[in-house]
Amino acid sequence: MGTSRIYLSPPDCGDLEAKAVEGAVRSGWVAPLGPEVDAFEAEIAAFSGRAHAVALSSGTAALHLGLNALHVGAGQDVVVPTLTFGATAFAVTYTGALPVFLDVESHSWNLDPDLLDEFLAARAATGSLPAAVVPVDVFGCTADYERIMPICEQYGIPVLADAAESLGASHGDRPAGSFGEAAVFSFNGNKIITTSGGGMLVTDDADLAAKVRFWATQSREPFPWYEHEEIGYNYRMSNILAALGRVQLSRLPEMVVRRRSIRDRYADALSGVDGVSVMGDPPWGPGNGWLTTMTIDLAVHPDAPRRVREALEARNIESRPIWKPMHLQPVFAGAQSLLTGVADRVFDAGLCLPSGSAMCDDDIDRVVEGILAELDVR
Repeated sequence: MGTSRIYLSPPDCGDLEAKAVEGAVRSGWVAPLGPEVDAFEAEIAAFSGRAHAVALSSGTAALHLGLNALHVGAGQDVVVPTLTFGATAFAVTYTGALPVFLDVESHSWNLDPDLLDEFLAARAATGSLPAAVVPVDVFGCTADYERIMPICEQYGIPVLADAAESLGASHGDRPAGSFGEAAVFSFNGNKIITTSGGGMLVTDDADLAAKVRFWATQSREPFPWYEHEEIGYNYRMSNILAALGRVQLSRLPEMVVRRRSIRDRYADALSGVDGVSVMGDPPWGPGNGWLTTMTIDLAVHPDAPRRVREALEARNIESRPIWKPMHLQPVFAGAQSLLTGVADRVFDAGLCLPSGSAMCDDDIDRVVEGILAELDVR
């Protein structure tokens, strides 16, 4: 087997993407916006079952403007699952609001509906309901929206779904991104499809989409000069990146199939190892396989996640711990949280494995060999 670097989730781009980018450059639409952006927005909207989409510079920008559009502001609280990447919580702080971290359930490691119900009931009793709830589709599996949405509707709380990692996943017969007043996707370089950097906000609300589009283009009023009545942001996606994204989106179904097959190969290879479990799909729908994650029983293999990660790195293989929960992050040391211990256990026991759709089977076998060697399994 080779010794070249195996990355966690590198971009999967080739000649089709290169030709699309070259075409966008040669078209003259090099400045931000253009026909590729318009087409990409329409295609993502259709793919996610939404009426409108706004292409933005990042998923974080989409979260920020989505929260703005839901009238989240200074001093308010916003519910965020504690097991997520920092951008979900960071965007809340951009509005002046405060994230309140709730724990996750064990089926998908996403926001725990029972805990959410308990939290909102307690807040309703004191007249201090949060301004919004931001569920996260972590590692490419959707949250339990069938339960989350009615709970939020009961209390009149808007939902902004952070589907940054789940494009191509499903919940029942609905695609990721189709839940909530709005949802966001990320096209960062490590996501299942990429525009190098970029994101998208999707919604069925035409006014919300128009407002986000307005803010994202520096809140320019329709005057011959630059006139601004509101604070704006330079958050729009470039035409060149959208051209790349359109080709990636056309290839998304095959990428999902490959990523899920990579996960299945890991699961098969590690199925006989005592105390090791590869995370599968939740009962409500298939994930997109974005990142394969495994947990290791620390009672069976003490300190194994760290040992395995360092052993893989010694073999020039990238792996990474599960997201460190937000309630453990120094920057949010003073934040309110409601915890059950699930996220803490997942962080202690979990590891993300190389999952890029361009991986070959030999690469997967090389990762598995490194895991088995460190766990002393022959």
